[in-house]
Amino acid sequence: MSRDLVISGAVEPKRQGKQVMRKLEQGWKSIKKNKVSYLFAAPYMILFFAFTALPVIISLILGFFSFNLLEAPIFVGMDNYIRLFLGDDIFIKAIGNTFLLAVMVGPIGYIMCLVFAWLINELPKSLRTILTLIFYAPSISGNIYLVWGIFFNKDAYGYANAILLRYNVISSPILWFENPKYMMTLVVIVALWTSVGTSFLSFIAGLQGIDRTLYEAAAMDGVKNRWQELWYVTLPSMKPQLMFGAVMSITGAFGTGAIVTALCGMPSNSYAAHTIVNHLEDYGAIRYEMGYASAIATILFIIMIGANKIVQMLLAKVGE
Repeated sequence: MSRDLVISGAVEPKRQGKQVMRKLEQGWKSIKKNKVSYLFAAPYMILFFAFTALPVIISLILGFFSFNLLEAPIFVGMDNYIRLFLGDDIFIKAIGNTFLLAVMVGPIGYIMCLVFAWLINELPKSLRTILTLIFYAPSISGNIYLVWGIFFNKDAYGYANAILLRYNVISSPILWFENPKYMMTLVVIVALWTSVGTSFLSFIAGLQGIDRTLYEAAAMDGVKNRWQELWYVTLPSMKPQLMFGAVMSITGAFGTGAIVTALCGMPSNSYAAHTIVNHLEDYGAIRYEMGYASAIATILFIIMIGANKIVQMLLAKVGE
């Protein structure tokens, strides 16, 4: 019996090796057969690798080095990561602010996009087009933060301060974007306002592409109201758009940084609205500590991947 086990143990690796070689041969034959398709895809793949995949790989590697752009990189192992979690109090605060923004803006913004898209999809085509443009406009406006800067201006000419002063709610103007008490609340509001963007358009497209006969079949199978239609027909039929929207919402929520910089400055007062992206910009674009900045980017990358996996598991349950 032991001899048979030895023989089977020796044969198994050979069998696996043959299977791998067979798959490689099949893959190579497929490439030769579809070489024209691969040639057409090559320009995009080369650019994608050069400007997206390769920088990510380099960043992952630089996280283990000390590098200031002027001197040769010095390998420091896990020192950057140890410094991040054990010696950088601002980074710990940035993680808290980032997760607060992600929890508030991500799910709420995602649900807002879905609800608005669902409601607008029920309207006539002309009205639907106008409302789609209105809802999408804030995410593509060039001076998007100018409106909020004027409304919450720190002097008496800001609309918010003017209204509160007029009705004697306050006795002196509030420094909205300099007071840590109000910073995060205003950043969350602005982030939600700008979150109705690409995800919203993808949901509109997904709703437009649903086969209407599915609703008739569902009615015959016992679906009685619009909520059941939404859960058992609409959402399962647009899972690709739901996943795309989730990825965009997660990326936008965890990648919040420009809003904080535009409204609260860099860094914000007492780091009250400081996020991981702001911390990354601080060390990468201002201090040029590229190794440390790469470690920050790696942590953010891992957080985003983990959040995407959780969302995938949740979306898999849609319609069950």
